[in-house]
Amino acid sequence: MKRVVHAACPHDCPDGCAVLISVEGDKAVKIQGDPAHPVTKGFLCAKVAKYLDRVYSPARVLHPLRRLGPKGPLACRNSPPEEPAPSHRWKPITWDEALEEISSRFRQIVQQFGSEAILPYSYGGTLGVLNGAAMDRRFFYRLGASQLERTICSEAGETALKSVIGEKLGTEPEQFRFARYIIAWGANIHGNNIHLWPFIEEARRAGAKLVVIDPYRTRTAACADWHLPIHPGTDAALALAMMHVIIGQGLYDADYVSQYTLGFDQLAEKVKEFPPECAAQWTGISASDIRKLAQEYATTRLAVIRLNYGLQRSERGGMSTRTVSMLPALTGSWRDIGGGLQLSTSGAFQLNKEALQLPELMYKALGRPARVVNMVELGKALTMLEAPPIQALFVYNSNPAAVCPNHNLVVRGLARHDLFTVVHEQFFTDTTDYADIVLPATTFFEHKDLLAAYGHYYLQISEQAIQPLGECRPNLEVFRALAHRMGFEEACFDESVDQMIDLALASRNPWLDGINREELERVGHVRLKLPGEPFLPFAEGKFWSQSGRAELYSDQLKAQGLDPVADFQPPEESRHHHMGDYPLEMLARKADNFLNSTFANIPTVQRIEQPSPILEINAEDARSRGIAEGDRVRVFNRRGEISLRARVVERVPPGVVSAQLNWAKLSEDGKNINVLTSEKLTDMGNSATFYSVLVEVERFRDNNQVTNKPAQTAS
Repeated sequence: MKRVVHAACPHDCPDGCAVLISVEGDKAVKIQGDPAHPVTKGFLCAKVAKYLDRVYSPARVLHPLRRLGPKGPLACRNSPPEEPAPSHRWKPITWDEALEEISSRFRQIVQQFGSEAILPYSYGGTLGVLNGAAMDRRFFYRLGASQLERTICSEAGETALKSVIGEKLGTEPEQFRFARYIIAWGANIHGNNIHLWPFIEEARRAGAKLVVIDPYRTRTAACADWHLPIHPGTDAALALAMMHVIIGQGLYDADYVSQYTLGFDQLAEKVKEFPPECAAQWTGISASDIRKLAQEYATTRLAVIRLNYGLQRSERGGMSTRTVSMLPALTGSWRDIGGGLQLSTSGAFQLNKEALQLPELMYKALGRPARVVNMVELGKALTMLEAPPIQALFVYNSNPAAVCPNHNLVVRGLARHDLFTVVHEQFFTDTTDYADIVLPATTFFEHKDLLAAYGHYYLQISEQAIQPLGECRPNLEVFRALAHRMGFEEACFDESVDQMIDLALASRNPWLDGINREELERVGHVRLKLPGEPFLPFAEGKFWSQSGRAELYSDQLKAQGLDPVADFQPPEESRHHHMGDYPLEMLARKADNFLNSTFANIPTVQRIEQPSPILEINAEDARSRGIAEGDRVRVFNRRGEISLRARVVERVPPGVVSAQLNWAKLSEDGKNINVLTSEKLTDMGNSATFYSVLVEVERFRDNNQVTNKPAQTAS
């Protein structure tokens, strides 16, 4: 008998798609987008459309395993692993054996080193409310483990956005159809926010103009009416120069500014320092184009900005995001249907996370807050051996051996023979190569969860479609079982999935009033109870900041030693500061059809992406280095080096090169681009600076010897 189950894609994407899974017997046979969902509209991205290949991949981890032999990858290969890891590296064990070994080792470590010698490591492998951050938090709080500062991806931008408007809110995607001037700023909408694209196309058919600001000619840039290739890390300079023009020419909305903003006079004084001629030197965009952009944006009613997280992944990415976020308040475009800005909508949901995570359990374990380790600095945490040294690492919802910066230092730490590492995973990733115990994890087909979103305003239930394959278990059940093994007697470790969903929905947020689990189970998705129709969050001010206004001046930033208005300084690791050994800026790009490292090993998805180890280099830079199309090249800096094949393109400007993130063990030399990235943190939010990277490139000789000195590998 065939049945259709409503689920929701939990992967780290703003679209938060509603999914219909067709099941025959005990097997899923079809996946499609839910046509009833106002944003999903019945279609899925290319990778999730092939999700059955992921669920039923022969490479799935299906049973608990114990390591046999040394840590580290078996060998480097450039084809995806289509079979499970070889039996001589892993011994199947029972769940009972796995849980007993983990709990026993944890007790020994707590007794010898203290509980803070244990570190959880997780991020966005699932955005499910329960399996992303619920029972796991309870467990590690109660254990007294070190806490992970989970800032690797988006915290700089979110902190910056909140410094202006107070919360992560923005223009709903359905309103983009009404816009007449759309700026995609660091946003590859066509590649990784595909369900916004139909609304943009509808707007363009009605006469809207699409402008893309991006160093790279992305899919979106190729479709745009105007592409402005900006130098990496200079977005604040461009935004300040735009405001120089808007304020200087009196193009701002004086009424909106007067009623609903704070600090306009200080901003007006600041932007005098950034005339377009000055900004042009940094951004690579001509002064005339800066003026044109500012004038068009400020004088076109229904102008909207889709701001994404790319620009905040540089050393001063927080200030860049803050500066861009001021623009709608200056022009008053928050008043308009189809105006404003969207970075994230996640602040609208405000589920009852305290009840789900129970941080007070940490005080029961330690009597104080636990030590905090920033996830960006994992390599440092595992190798510097600060007291107490990290003796156990529990990885779930992440693949740090692939996604962490300073890859060489990270794997050096993971390879420690005295580090006890547990990895809960669906596949044999770069990180499982260093695990002592591997636990099999479910996909979203195989468990129930609750889903919020950060690209729309619909809350969803994701129902379980099939029974877990093999002995796979969801995160929630793994940490429940571990809590019992550790002897934790609190009733919270016995709460069911449905009870935890009910807890999450029991929030003081008025936008959740009347939304309950039964309704979500019946209809699949429910729009938040947003005030007004259409929803215009700041049409009449009412910002969520401390002052209730859009804060163009921030006392909080001043207290942190940052410019209280806005500022631009070129990143320290930029070719403007370093014209010596490493003169090229490296864009460590995400693939269009992967999600960070997720999907990178699925053959059908790889064929779409064709993620061969390629370095994209401008013809001018290639010519000066004697590099031709297809040459094997060495890309290096003081942190490490990687071997890639040159592709001479116009998609990157002179002075910039680009390569995609992939699994390290799928490359020829067992490395990925994170051998080149640093652990340096952003100016706000302690995020990663993946896009502030300087490198040099040289061609390999025919005998595979390089032409110049080797890179230093010091961290």
